[in-house]
Amino acid sequence: MSSSDAEPTPEGAPHEGGGNGLLWVLVAAAVLFALVRPRAPMDYLRLVDWQTIGALAGLLAITQGVERSGMLQATAARLLARTHDLRTLVLLLAASAAVLSALVTNDVSLFLLVPLTRVLATQAHLPLARLVVIEALAVNAGSALTPIGNPQNLFLWHRSGESFLSFVAMMGPTVGVMLFWLFAAIWFGVPRIPIALKPSSEMAPVQPRLLALSGLLFVGFVIALDRHWLLAGLGVVFGAFLLLRPRVLLGVDWALLAIIALMFIDLRQLAELPAVATLLGGLPIGEGWRAYLAAIFTSQVISNVPATIVLDRFVHDLPALAAGVSVGGFGCVLGSLANLIALRLAKVPNGLREFHRLSIPFLLVCGASALLLRLA
Repeated sequence: MSSSDAEPTPEGAPHEGGGNGLLWVLVAAAVLFALVRPRAPMDYLRLVDWQTIGALAGLLAITQGVERSGMLQATAARLLARTHDLRTLVLLLAASAAVLSALVTNDVSLFLLVPLTRVLATQAHLPLARLVVIEALAVNAGSALTPIGNPQNLFLWHRSGESFLSFVAMMGPTVGVMLFWLFAAIWFGVPRIPIALKPSSEMAPVQPRLLALSGLLFVGFVIALDRHWLLAGLGVVFGAFLLLRPRVLLGVDWALLAIIALMFIDLRQLAELPAVATLLGGLPIGEGWRAYLAAIFTSQVISNVPATIVLDRFVHDLPALAAGVSVGGFGCVLGSLANLIALRLAKVPNGLREFHRLSIPFLLVCGASALLLRLA
C-alpha cells in the first residue's frame, strides 16, 4: 500500500474525490433533460429532496466548526499514540463506521469519521484514499442493519409495518455477509506494518469555545431534524456561525450540495421516463432472486434511495428489495449518496479511481454471497 495517497489536497483546491467533474456531468445531463423533456422551473425545484440538502448543509457547517476547533488534531494525535500498526487502525476505523452508521445514520457517521481520518493522514503516512473508501463501504454495510441506518431502510420500514427488531432480524444475514467480507478484506489486504509518523509540526491550540458551540449546534440540529424543524435548525446553525465564527462558513463544500441536488433532478427525471416504467413493469422482478438482482442493478444506475422508491411499485418481496438496495450501495459511486459524501469530505486526488478499484469487486463478492445465502 502506497503512502502517496496520504497527502490531502489543500483546502479549496480542486480534487477528484467526489469530484467537480461529476458536477459538470450532472449539469450536462440536466441540460439534456431540459431540452428533451422541458418543464416549468418550479417543477425542477420539486424534484430536489430539500430535507436531505438542508440536513447536509447544516452538518457540513458543523463539521467545519469541529475541524477549525483543533479537536480533531488532538484526537488524531492521541489515537496514533495508542495505535501502532496500520491493520489495527483500519479495523478500528471500519468498526467505528459500521457501528455508528447503524445508530446515527450513514451520512452522520461519515461527517464524524472522515474529517478525523483526513487529520490522521496529516500526522502519519497513511493511504488516505483507501481508508476513506473502506469507511464508505463500512457505513453502507452497517447502516443496512437498522431501520434508522439509512433513508431506504426508513422508507421500507414504514411501508412494511414490521417492528424495529423484526426488521433488524430480517437484515441481519445480509449485513453479516457484507461485514464478513469487509473485515476479511481488511485482515488479508492491509499489512500489519508500523505506522510511520510525519515530522511533528506545531499543532494549533484547541479552541474549546468553538468546539462547545459546534457540539451544542450538532445536538440541537439532530433534534430539529428528528422533529422536522429543518428551517429552524438551519437558521440557528448558520445564524450562530455567522454571528460568532463567520470564517467557519467559508469552508462549507457548496459544490457537494450542488452535486446532490443535481442528482435528485437528473435521477428522478430518469426514473420518471415512461420507458423505464414500461421496462420495469414488463420484467418478472416481483419476488425472489430476480427482485434482489433488479434492486442491485437499479441502484447502480439511479442510486439506492431512488431505486427503492421506484421498485416499491413492482417488487413485492420486502426482504429481497431491502437486501438488494443495501448491497447496491457498493459498486458504482452513484450507488449511494454516502459514497459521494465520503469522497468529497476526504479531499483526496484519485478518490473516484480508488473507490471503484475496491468497491466494484466488493459488490460482485457480496452480491453473489448474499444471493447464495438467500437461495440456501
